[in-house]
Amino acid sequence: MNLDTNNHSVFLLNYHLVLVIKYRRKVINNDISNRLKEIFEYISPKYNIILEEWNHDNDHIHLLFRGQPNTEISKFINAYKSASSRLIKKEFLEIRKQLWKECFWSRSYCLLTTGGATIDTVRKYIENQKVK
Repeated sequence: MNLDTNNHSVFLLNYHLVLVIKYRRKVINNDISNRLKEIFEYISPKYNIILEEWNHDNDHIHLLFRGQPNTEISKFINAYKSASSRLIKKEFLEIRKQLWKECFWSRSYCLLTTGGATIDTVRKYIENQKVK
């Protein structure tokens, strides 16, 4: 539960989002992941989204976040993918050599609500994504 600015109780929904790099190119390192996370944290308050957990592999990212029931998740994801793609390609020039054309992210994404699992279970799953 969370309180909104009008002191009304607002139920937050939990989501697990997976975003994949175009062509599954292995371009995400710690610096790029940290920058992608910064961009997410900059954009998310405008959509009433709260980041809970973040992790990456070299070709995709996992996020656990919360949003209000009226949050326009698809608009947020499109805004995030657009802004992060533009900024990452501008700030990390080496990515342009690995990804031709303008796309950074794959067009598709995986978005799951976490109703069937506890938040701790999903958090542990995301934390352990790089563990082989």
